[in-house]
Formats: sequence, structure tokens, C-alpha cells
Amino acid sequence: MRVSNVTVRKRLALTLLFGLIIFLVIDIRLGYVQFFLGNSLTSGAKDLWSRNIPFEPERGEILDRNGVKLATNMSAPSIYVVPRQIENPAEAAKKLAATLNMSEEKAYGHLTNKVSIERINPEGRKISHEKANEVRDLDIKGVYIAEDSIRYYPYGSYLSHVLGFAGIDNQGLLGLESFYDKQLKGEKGYVKFFSDAKGQRMPDEADDYTSPVDGNNLKLTIDSRVQTIIERELDNVQATYNPDGIIAIAMNPNNGEILGMSSRPDFDPANFRNVDPIVYNRNLPVWSTYEPGSTFKIITLAAALEEQKVDLEKDEFNDTGSVEVDGARLRCWKRGGHGHQTFLEVVQNSCNPGFVELGQRLGEETLFKYIKNFGFGQKTGIDLQGEGTGIMFKPERVGPVELATTAFGQGVSVTPIQQVTAVSAAVNGGILYTPYIAKEWVDPVTNEVISRQTPEAKRRVISEETSKEIRYALESVVAQGTGRNAFVDGYRVGGKTGTAQKVKDGKYMENNHIVSFIGFAPADDPQVVIYVAVDNPKGTVQFGGTVAAPIVGNIMRDVLPEIGVKPRKDQIEKEYNWLDTKLVEVPNIIGLSKQELSEQLVNLKLDVSGEGEVVVQQSPSEGVKVKEGSKLRVYLGEDKSVKSDKD
Repeated sequence: MRVSNVTVRKRLALTLLFGLIIFLVIDIRLGYVQFFLGNSLTSGAKDLWSRNIPFEPERGEILDRNGVKLATNMSAPSIYVVPRQIENPAEAAKKLAATLNMSEEKAYGHLTNKVSIERINPEGRKISHEKANEVRDLDIKGVYIAEDSIRYYPYGSYLSHVLGFAGIDNQGLLGLESFYDKQLKGEKGYVKFFSDAKGQRMPDEADDYTSPVDGNNLKLTIDSRVQTIIERELDNVQATYNPDGIIAIAMNPNNGEILGMSSRPDFDPANFRNVDPIVYNRNLPVWSTYEPGSTFKIITLAAALEEQKVDLEKDEFNDTGSVEVDGARLRCWKRGGHGHQTFLEVVQNSCNPGFVELGQRLGEETLFKYIKNFGFGQKTGIDLQGEGTGIMFKPERVGPVELATTAFGQGVSVTPIQQVTAVSAAVNGGILYTPYIAKEWVDPVTNEVISRQTPEAKRRVISEETSKEIRYALESVVAQGTGRNAFVDGYRVGGKTGTAQKVKDGKYMENNHIVSFIGFAPADDPQVVIYVAVDNPKGTVQFGGTVAAPIVGNIMRDVLPEIGVKPRKDQIEKEYNWLDTKLVEVPNIIGLSKQELSEQLVNLKLDVSGEGEVVVQQSPSEGVKVKEGSKLRVYLGEDKSVKSDKD
């Protein structure tokens, strides 16, 4: 059967059209692959060929408010191998094992592992530069040295619970290192080289280097001058009393900045693996909860003054040594009581029955309202891990006895940071601030401030006038009451002692107390609040005024000049009791003869040196107050050389 020419032409046309369509589809697809997918496919292929040698970023440094480095980094290279590039695994393993102090079997296992890239861990992880150079000198093909670093804490256990520590992967595990890990850790970089299917380097492909992005630096509110003084005093307390624990916090009451924070026992962040986790997991200033004792009376006082339930100068109270509340007898710390006194003396004497009276005048609802407003029973919000909330009586469980004991700080449980924050509000004019410790984030390259934390005022809790009355009352506690041992000549210090029995299995322990003192200065314009608590000090009378008050006094004496507070002479005069060593003012003895010297100085010891008949130099100089019986150094010479050591 013959096919017509028309039919043939139609079939040819259809075939040609179909061919053109196929060609057009292929051409479009090739063009799409070439021009639109080319880069991604090439990149994907290179990724299959590539091997990455990681370069760790520098973790952001942690500095105090003045730029002192508290946590920084030390370079520590790490060893990587590309197993397929190792030409003689047995010989290479022998060399590497000898250099890295590992077994040949383990080294051989790393060098023959069926992976694209292998890290020698732990022997080749974060090693010294000397050891890295030894590995480099082996000149083993397929062995690479990558830049790495380890965290370095230049002051050892200094501020250890606050700083925390980072692990071997430079990941923050505790403290600020963990809390701000995201901002501190940075982003990894790497060197990318290309290899074929057998793992051999491709000579025609250049290596790619992507630099790491270092973490941001963190500047703290901590003042290393303050912190150093606190650390010194806590070391002295540890050596003197061998307590179960010690806590210290220093805060600027006007904005919530933490100036210093420490506790014992402490640890070296660089060697945290050798420390009992109980030690480093408990940052006592924010974690521990215990009965505050008499330091809590400041809150009761604030509430009573704000509600105009008491006039400290005019209202009077007779303390017989105990008070009976709903069948329970609540005793004063002083056997026999303090007798007839004003309520200012009630505060000075830390009289428990007097504060029971203030609690009863306030009533349950009002007192507990102030306790809540001052921040107790809730976290302060400080930027540290593990903060406790404390324990308050539930409203339905508060009866007359619970109201009475709460008024003088018994039966409730609080944290040290809550106490510091609350007392700061009581003395700063009445504003409760959120405490914080991270001040600024700083670019590690440009040193420009990226962001800055600003003070957060939560609420007003009392009026400025009430705050002024509290400051005066607490200054009198230090000058004339139970806080005498915190008195600092030349500085107006206010504060309150605390002595609280510890509780175990629901019962109070015998001869086992947490003794504390919270102080502030200057009393008319507070710039720092300092809290110290000592857990079960040994070999001493366990009273806050005996143990903790002198510690705060020592810290105040050295801290106040460091933060720019100048001494003054408008203090409340200190009232001495028979156990106190009085302060005497050093007179000017320049120009006195030997005979006159022995006649005039009866309350100071003399350390005389030099030849001559007349005093030409003295130390301490005129006007300095020292303890009675202190040594006065005197140098004798001729009349013509007379001069004052102040010149």
C-alpha cells in the first residue's frame, strides 16, 4: 500500500517538531543547570571533596568595671588527622605516640579510623605550643595543627562562684560563663582543603580560610578593688574561725550594681574537675536560704515607721526579758531584758520583745505586705544561676506567734541577696532595685560598647522621710548599740547585727548559728551596702556583733576610700562599754624633749629611735585615731632638723 506524499510530509513535520521540542527542553535544562544551578552544584561538589580543619573563636573576656581581666584565654593548639592521607600508619602512630605520650595502639586507631577527619582526643587536645611544634617537626602527611584556646582565670579562686567556668569545648558550664554563654562563645572558623575520593589533597585547589568570629567581652559591675578586700577578709575569717561557710556581698544601693560577691568554700575554676560538685554548684550568696535573725528587723522597723505606728524618740517600751504570745514565751537575747527604753534604744539593743510589739501594732496583713514589697519570697532577678526564693509563712498559717517571730526574723527563710536588696531599698530613699552584675557588652576588636545594662527600679517601698529615719536609727546601732564593732573612725556607718539558730530536721540546733551583719555608709548618703554572714564560727561566742560586725567594719574601712568616699568628723560619737578598746587621737609631739615625752604620753606605747634630745619625726601623724595602747614610733634628733612628717 503506497503512502501519499502528503502523509509523508506530515509525519516528517511531526518528527521534526517533536525533535525540536526535545532539543528545546534539553537546551533549557542545560541552561538552567549552567546558569542557575551551576554555583550551588559546584559548591556541593566541593563540599564532597572538602575537609574542614576547625579554628575555634576566642571566647569573650570577662572584665571588672575598670577593665581588669578576670577571665581570659590562653592559646592551646589541637591535633587533627585525615586518615586517608596517612601514608604509613604504623610508622606515623609510633612517632605520634611518643610525642603525645599515648599508646601506639591508640594512635594507630586514630590514624586508621574510617572517617574523613579525626581529632586526637584527649592527648592531642589543647596542648602547649612547645608540644605542637614537636608534632609539626614530625612532618607527618595528613596530620594538622589547628588553633584552639583554653579558658584562663588569672586570679585563681577569686570570684569563682560568680565567674563559674567553661569546659574543654569552651562552652560555659556554670556562673556567668554559662548564663551568658551565647554572647561569650563566638562563631567557629575553619581552613577548608580539597581532597579526592581517596582522601588525597587536590593540588590544583586552593585552601579556603574562614576566620572565626570572637565572642563579645563582658564588663561587670564588680570592682576588683572592693572584691580584693572582701576576698582578703574572708580568708582571714576562714583561718580564724574555721566556719562551715562564709558569705559576703557588696552592692551599690542606688542602682543595684554588685560591687563584690564571694563565699567560702570556694574553688579554682581552672581545676573544677578536682572539686566536689556540691562546692561549685552552690553560689551561697544567691542560693542559700536561712533564717535571717535580727537583720530582718530592719523591714519591721521600716514598715512601722512608714505606717506611723511608732515614734522612735518619744514612744517607750519596757523589756522584762521575754514576752508571752498566745501561750508561747518569746525571749530577748539578753537575760533579764533591757528594762525601760525608747524605741530607738529598742533598735540599738536589738530587743526581740520590742519588735514583737511593733509587729503587733502593724498586724499580720500590713507586715506581710511590706515583706512582700521588699522582695522577700520571690527571686530578685539577679543575672546568676541558681537563685533561691526563700520561704515565707502561708497567709492561712499565720497566727499571733508567727506574726511575732517574723517581726524579729525567726521562722522565715530568706537569701543573702534578698536581704542586701531589701536593706538597700530601706536606706537609699525607698526604691527597690533589681540587682545585676553584667554591666556592658564590648566589641573585642573595636572596644566599642555594644549594649549597656541600665538600673531597673521595681517600685517604691517606703518614703524618703522614712528611709532617713531608718538610716539614723541604724547609724546609732553602730555607734551606740549592738553594732559597735563595725564602727569606723571618720566614716558614718549604719547597720544591724543578726544571730540565727540553724534548723535541722525541723529542730533548732544547739550552739550552731549563722551570725551576720549588714552595714552601709555613709549613713547620710549610702554608697555601698555590705553584708557578711558566717556559718557556725568555731572557738568564739556566736553573735553577729562579735564575729560579723568587725569583718564588715574592716571591709568598710578599706573600701570607702577606694570608691572615693572621704572621711568626715560629723559622726555620732561611739559609746564604749567595758570590753571595748577606746580610740585615742595622736597628739603632735614634734619638738618635745625626752622628758616631756615621757610625761605626756600615758595611753600610747613609744618606739623611740635616733640620737638626740628632741622629737623630729613621728608616726602616725597628728590627728590620727588609733586604739588605746597602740605603738607610736618616734625619731629623736637635734633641734635644727625638727620637721613634721606631714611636710
